[in-house]
Amino acid sequence: EDVKSSLKVLSCFGSSAEIAFIKTLERSLQTNLLRNLDSAVKEGLFEKKDDRYHFTHDRFQEAAYNMMNFLDRRNCHFDYGMALAPLAEREEDAFILLTAANQLDLAGPGAVREESQNVIVANLNLRAGKKA
Repeated sequence: EDVKSSLKVLSCFGSSAEIAFIKTLERSLQTNLLRNLDSAVKEGLFEKKDDRYHFTHDRFQEAAYNMMNFLDRRNCHFDYGMALAPLAEREEDAFILLTAANQLDLAGPGAVREESQNVIVANLNLRAGKKA
């Protein structure tokens, strides 16, 4: 179940991710992804190559993503974007900023739960737009 959960998380970010980014996600989400991804490597679902983890086939990424229904995906994208938002504010890492904004955009406005989050989303998108 932990491996399945980690695959779902990573599927929200595409077909591959750098190990450094996964470590950032682990800290932001307070979950252990790398250990679970190593198990997925042993099962043949992922491969580890050149400091990146890759789904071994795009269908595996699609299947992991589609294990979640629309509302779950929307909420996951929103939660991941909000988890990365403080890092995007503190660090000058354009990748984190653009990834956080992308996650929030994938979630859409319907995912916002509190009015104060609208300000965070708007500021992040403004900064991302200037950076892009």
